[in-house]
Amino acid sequence: MGTLYSNGTIYTMEATGSIVEAVYVSEGKIVATGSKKELVSTFQEELTEEVDLCGHTMFPGFVDSHMHLIGFGETLISRDLSAFTSQESMLHYLKREVSAAPEGTWIIGEGWNENQFPDAAIPTLQALDALSTKHPIFLSRICRHSFIVNSQALQLAGITKETPQPEGGVIVRNERGEATGLLLDGAGDLVKRVIPKPSPAYLDHALHAGISKLISYGLTGCHTEDLSYYGGFERTYAAFERFFLTANIPFNIHLLIHHRVVDDYCQSKKASSPYLEGGAMKIFSDGAFGGRTALLEQPYEDDPTTSGVAIHTEEELSMLVQKARKRGMAVAIHTIGDRSLSYVLKALREHPPTSSLRDRVIHAGLVSDQLLQEMQQLPLIIDVQPSFVTSDFPWLAKRLGPERTPYAFAFKTLLAHGLHCAGGSDAPIESANPLEGIYAAITRKRPYDQHGGYEPQECLTPFEAVSLYTSGSAYSIGHEKDRGYIKAGYDADFTVFDRDLLQCHVDEIVKANVMYTIVNNTIVYKREQALLR
Repeated sequence: MGTLYSNGTIYTMEATGSIVEAVYVSEGKIVATGSKKELVSTFQEELTEEVDLCGHTMFPGFVDSHMHLIGFGETLISRDLSAFTSQESMLHYLKREVSAAPEGTWIIGEGWNENQFPDAAIPTLQALDALSTKHPIFLSRICRHSFIVNSQALQLAGITKETPQPEGGVIVRNERGEATGLLLDGAGDLVKRVIPKPSPAYLDHALHAGISKLISYGLTGCHTEDLSYYGGFERTYAAFERFFLTANIPFNIHLLIHHRVVDDYCQSKKASSPYLEGGAMKIFSDGAFGGRTALLEQPYEDDPTTSGVAIHTEEELSMLVQKARKRGMAVAIHTIGDRSLSYVLKALREHPPTSSLRDRVIHAGLVSDQLLQEMQQLPLIIDVQPSFVTSDFPWLAKRLGPERTPYAFAFKTLLAHGLHCAGGSDAPIESANPLEGIYAAITRKRPYDQHGGYEPQECLTPFEAVSLYTSGSAYSIGHEKDRGYIKAGYDADFTVFDRDLLQCHVDEIVKANVMYTIVNNTIVYKREQALLR
């Protein structure tokens, strides 16, 4: 039994302009590519199905190389604060939510961004207390590295004037030493640990909703980090296993394993699904630019009192990398600031991987000429998030200053230095729609912006941008020999759009419609007919 795909533009992504007329697939694998006539002649006895692409454009399956899948699903089923453009409107919405919730219920929201507010002011403890003193409130910033809480949440977490600063975090205090309700990085864990654990049904709902939305975006898989949250490893890992036992929908999930649960993972019975696999050990080295917690070599231009937050000391970071090596694992390290990146590269030099492992630097938000040279000497993958550019500029330029800004999210420079890059969204931090990431990588601006792009020398070509989500994502996890290209022997994972992303006007990219999402030669999404509901 075999399937023939034809009558469209089929990009193999092996090289710029590499196109084939038809693709023959059997048992979930690409058997051959070539002309339709040749393939029909060769496989006429096995050919049982033909897919008419109707003039549309087919690529290797798009894969998001870095996200938080359950967290993304949560934004689809719970309180998403990312769209609010004023503090007043957000607080008004939360007041309604409080009014509808029984006394004592946690009010949890995600995605606020003070840079979208006219005054760029972060809601205060007093503002949240005005909403309720009988409902604990916990609101995550869009970056998930800053949090605001009310007095009831502080009380339940036991945070007082005497509470010491936690490792890798900051309890922001006023001049009297009292907590202001703003918690940075690891300080948020003090509250998270007293929030009731989500039910298995809630996790199932979030995971199902997240994957449903991803396949509608044309994604055939993702690399995700979720396992240390939601009540611990066993509870969260079980949700992924249940999905593949019950949904009967193919979708490739590659799991990053947070260092806090890596031993639980290594001791666990691995899932039997061929669509679920484990990957590198995840480590957080610093925070984010938005909350000024990304660790910089020099102080922030718009706040010289701080250079950011180191979640681990240099010694601790080195020990964590060593921990991964003892377990035969690569590492995937979140690092945004340049000092953080320096710490990370030092730790990787101290504990190099075996020849079969590929370490991943997630974000690499700020580099320098020296750091670029150091990265060239290591077998690294750089996980980039193009939509960070359109979210963080123009305020990022004020935060970094004119000398550092050209080195922020320097995607073209990374590629020019021969570094392998993969493209992702960090959803729910940014939109999971890969078309928005591709557009941002090509233009470095929003679709409605009337300028030439932020740091336009870092704009990618359309081929480079699409490669981030195809061959780049495959290479980052050692699947470059069976995913990321349309060629014989590779998985039959395809993403089909109604227009040619490599040839259309750049403004047309974000208007493109996904016509098919195909995983293992199974159509999991067809426009106007989602198979996963």
